[in-house]
Amino acid sequence: MKMHHVRVHRSDENLPAADQLAWKLAEVAVDPVEVTAEVADMVINRVIDNAAVAAASLTRRPPSAARAQALAHGPSSGGDGATVVGTAMSTRVSPEWAAWANGVAVRELDYHDTFLAAEYSHPGDNIPPLVAVAQHLAARRGLTGRDLLRGIVTGYELQIDLVRAISLHAHKIDHVAHLGPSAAAGIGTLLGLDTATIYQAIGQALHTTTATRQSRKGAISSWKAFAPALAGKAAIEAVDRAMRGETSPTPIYEGEDGVIAWLLDGPQGSYDVALPLPGEPRRAILDSYTKEHSAEYQAQALIDLARRLHRERPELADPANVASIVIHTSHHTHNVIGSGANDPQKYDPTASRETLDHSIPYIFTVALQDGAWHHVDSYAPARAARPDTVALWNRVSTAQDPEWTRRYHASDPAEKAFGGRVEILTTDGERIVVEIAVADAHPLGARPFARAQYVAKFEALADGVLEPGEIERFLDVAQRLPELTSAELGGLSLTARPGLLETVPTPEGLF
Repeated sequence: MKMHHVRVHRSDENLPAADQLAWKLAEVAVDPVEVTAEVADMVINRVIDNAAVAAASLTRRPPSAARAQALAHGPSSGGDGATVVGTAMSTRVSPEWAAWANGVAVRELDYHDTFLAAEYSHPGDNIPPLVAVAQHLAARRGLTGRDLLRGIVTGYELQIDLVRAISLHAHKIDHVAHLGPSAAAGIGTLLGLDTATIYQAIGQALHTTTATRQSRKGAISSWKAFAPALAGKAAIEAVDRAMRGETSPTPIYEGEDGVIAWLLDGPQGSYDVALPLPGEPRRAILDSYTKEHSAEYQAQALIDLARRLHRERPELADPANVASIVIHTSHHTHNVIGSGANDPQKYDPTASRETLDHSIPYIFTVALQDGAWHHVDSYAPARAARPDTVALWNRVSTAQDPEWTRRYHASDPAEKAFGGRVEILTTDGERIVVEIAVADAHPLGARPFARAQYVAKFEALADGVLEPGEIERFLDVAQRLPELTSAELGGLSLTARPGLLETVPTPEGLF
C-alpha cells in the first residue's frame, strides 16, 4: 500500500488533477491486476449474502415502493436494461432504477456485510449498481462475470480504503459519501474506462452523495434503506455523464470550497489515505465481515453474548432479578446505538424497526430474554411492548470505555474488537461480569462464516419467498460468477414464488 497525504489547497495553488485523491482512486480502478482466488471466493459469498437479505425483504414496504418506482422506468436505449429483484428475469428496467430498487431490498433489514474503522460502511452496497450496469451492457460490450468480479473488487477496495482513513460521522455526514465514489470507480473498472473518465465520475458521485447523518439519528426512518441505493443510482448517473465528456467540481476533496474544507475537518484538515500500489492484489474485502443477525453490526457480538447468558443464567431474563446492566464498550457503540446517543427513542417500545435495530439496550434485552434473534419476530411491535421486556430494557445502559475504544480502532486484526464488557448487578447484590470481543460469525469468532454458512443463510431467508428450484438456480449462477458469460449475467437476480408480490400493496406516486 502507498500512503497519500490529502489536504486542503487554496485555488491559487492549482493542484494538478494527477495529484488529487479522486485521481488516485481512479488509478486504482484502471489497474489491470488480477483477482486472487481467495478474494473471488469472498465476492461470491457476498453476492449470495446480498441475495439472501434482499429475498427476505421483498414484501416489506420500502423495497415494495422502490420496486414500483423502478418498474415505471423501462430500459433506456443504451442497453438491454437490468433485472429487478423479485420480478421475472425477463422484466428489465433502466439500470440506475434497478440499482435503486435492488439497493433498497439489500439494505432494508440491516443484515449484510460491514466494515468499521474511522467511518462505518456496508461495502456490499456496491454490488447492486455494478450488477445493474453489467446486465444492462452485457451484450453490447461483451461483459462477463470476470468483468463484474473485477468491478466489485474495486468497489470494495476503495470504499474500505476511504473508511479506514476518513471519518464522515464525526462531522455528521452520512457514510454513503464514501459509497458514491467507490461505486463509480467500480463501474469504471467493470467497463474498462480510462483514468480521466473515472476521475470525473468519482468527483460527481461524491459531490452528489454528501448528506447529513440525521437519517441515522433519533426516530430513524425508512430512508436508512434508501440512502445507499441513492448513492448507487447517483454513481451510475455520474459515470454516464462522465462518459459523455462532462466534468466534475475539482478538486472535490482538496479544494478550498471542497468536501474536506467545508464538510469535514475544515481548511486545515488533512488525511493520510493508503491505496494499493500498481499490481498489488486488492484484498480489502477480506477485512470486511457479514452479519449473522439482522441488526447494526456493533450489536452482533453483544447479541451472541446475550444468547450465551440466556443459556447459562436464564434467571437474568426476569427483570425482578436484575438491578442494572451496564455495557462498557467503544465510543462508537456507546454514541451511535447506545445510551450515549441521548435518543429517547432508543427506549421507546413504539419506535420504528429502523430505530430499534440501532438500540443496543433493546437488542441486548430481547436476545437475553429469548436466547435468539430473528429478523422479523425480534422487532415485532408486540415483542417490543412486552411489559417484562420494557422493564428490563430500561435497566440497560452503555458506557464508553477507553480500552474498548482503542480496540475498535486497532489496525491489528487480532486486537480489533466490536464487543464490550457487560456488568450485571442482580437484585440480591451479585455482580456478574462477562465480555466478548467479536461476533461468533466474525473471521476470528467462535463460528466464522464460510461458504456453507452463507448458503445456509440464503436458504433460510429465501424459504417461502422463492421456489426451491429458484434457490438452487441462483446458487448455481452465483457460485460460477467468475466464469459467467454475457448471456448469464441476467441470472444474478431472484424471481419470487408465484403470487407473492401480488400480496403486497403497490404504493402510488408520481411515476
